[in-house]
Amino acid sequence: MKQTRVYHIPSLEALPEVALQFVEEVLPYGDVFAFEAPMGTGKTTFIKALCLALGVQDVINSPTFSIINEYRAEPSGELIYHFDCYRLERLDDALSLGVEDYLESGALCLIEWPKLLEPILPSDTVLVELSLEADGQGRILTAHYNEV
Repeated sequence: MKQTRVYHIPSLEALPEVALQFVEEVLPYGDVFAFEAPMGTGKTTFIKALCLALGVQDVINSPTFSIINEYRAEPSGELIYHFDCYRLERLDDALSLGVEDYLESGALCLIEWPKLLEPILPSDTVLVELSLEADGQGRILTAHYNEV
């Protein structure tokens, strides 16, 4: 059954709490998360908060140039792959980086700008949309997932 969960993020200070809620309420429903939002809406910022909530102690930054960053959650040791597909022009570019192997690994995959990867994303990919609140300050995060 398709589920939708909406989170209001009024400020940067609210991010850690919202990220923890997301970990508890949405993360159990997938391994692959596709983040869609306009430029500058906060995809990377939310992913950073999410990684911190999961226990990542590494430096977390946008993989704009590397395309894929790898993090490890502590103490679980869980692998997390953070993709930024903005600079990829063709699906073949992603395939040559081994994206399918990452997606099928069972590790947590957090993907910014996922449009190019849609043909190869698993059917149970969690869609996460970020948008600006009417006041222009806060954000609305909406997660769409299949509840098993």
